[in-house]
Amino acid sequence: MVFGWGKKKQEDTSVEEIPQNKDISLTDVPKIISDLTDLRKAQTLSEINNLRNKTAPLIEELMKIGNVLEKDDLNMDDVDKHLAIIVIRGKKQVIDMIKKDVVLLPKISSFEDAEKLNSVLNLILKKVGDVLGRQTRIIHIFAKKYATQLKENLAVMNSNHSEISDLLKNYHSTKSLSEETLDTINQIENLTELRKKQLQKIDDVTKSTITINERMSVIQNHINEIKSSDNYKKYQNLKNTLDEFVNEKLKIKNQVNAQFTKISRPLSRYEYASSLDKNQKNILSNLVSEPFDVLTTANKDSVIVILENMRKGVLSGSISVKDVEKTSSQITETEEYLDRFVHRVSEYHKRYREIQNNLNSLMPKELISLESDLVKNSSMLDESQLKSETFQDEVNEIDSKIPKLISEIEQKLRRFSNTRYTILRS
Repeated sequence: MVFGWGKKKQEDTSVEEIPQNKDISLTDVPKIISDLTDLRKAQTLSEINNLRNKTAPLIEELMKIGNVLEKDDLNMDDVDKHLAIIVIRGKKQVIDMIKKDVVLLPKISSFEDAEKLNSVLNLILKKVGDVLGRQTRIIHIFAKKYATQLKENLAVMNSNHSEISDLLKNYHSTKSLSEETLDTINQIENLTELRKKQLQKIDDVTKSTITINERMSVIQNHINEIKSSDNYKKYQNLKNTLDEFVNEKLKIKNQVNAQFTKISRPLSRYEYASSLDKNQKNILSNLVSEPFDVLTTANKDSVIVILENMRKGVLSGSISVKDVEKTSSQITETEEYLDRFVHRVSEYHKRYREIQNNLNSLMPKELISLESDLVKNSSMLDESQLKSETFQDEVNEIDSKIPKLISEIEQKLRRFSNTRYTILRS
């Protein structure tokens, strides 16, 4: 139960001020914040001190009321004995509370003193309110002459305490806003420094890119000189000849494959059933898959042995075929073509090696190194361009962040002061 005081309704007597505009630099902000915070602190302490001085006499009056109430018998002689005991007990609780808990308010010289004042006053009001709340009927019925004065005094004290609490909250809010603003300035400074570093990196990469392009140009010119030489033209012509000559291999392979396809079935079955040495088995396996690769002079006798053994297997029935006579005839035909195939394959390899040897002798050794360098520098150029784009993206992101942070600072400064500050970017 509350004793019966409330916070006074205050009329808003403030007059709306016309905001002033002022252009400042970012470096001006810390001093502005410091000055405004100090001013707010001084104003807050001054207002709290005024409230303290208005409240101190009320505290003294509470103490006097307690002294007077202690000596007042409240005319208990005419009151029922049992009721009188209750009234006296309630009176004693009020007096004891005033003596114990109602203390003089501390003087104000610092913010710590203001905090202490707020705490002391809060405790006094709580203790007084609790006891008077419990004894409210006794005070209003048997001590009417004190009730009105207590109610008025406590209403003013409560109102003053609320104002003190609000002033402290507002100052702490100002201080927090000040710290947030300074932190935002630090963010801008860090971003500005990072932007400077990234721009330097972009400049370094640009210089490196120019150097790489110049080096690539020199390399490419050298390559062009080599490729325009008579020696390189001979090399290129011979290389074209070699490329065309490879087609000859395909013609031979097709003819060889066409012939060995005729006996591919018995060859495959002989491969699984034969008991040849390792070398002959390899030859047999290639005759099944890629006969061109084994039709050499060195392998000719082994190929004939394989074909003859296969013929014996076909004639004896150990290698099953649909038409024994036809298969035997195809084996004979293959053996008859063998010399021609071996000769053509050997001639192909011989001619190929000759062209390749001539090509190697004509090939510009420096060209390989130059083309390798060109590829490496081209890769370095791509990496440099990618780095430059990455650094530029970071700069663009910073450029988008800083105006937003500056706008935040301007809005926070607006909460500090009636002046509308505009931060100019250099």
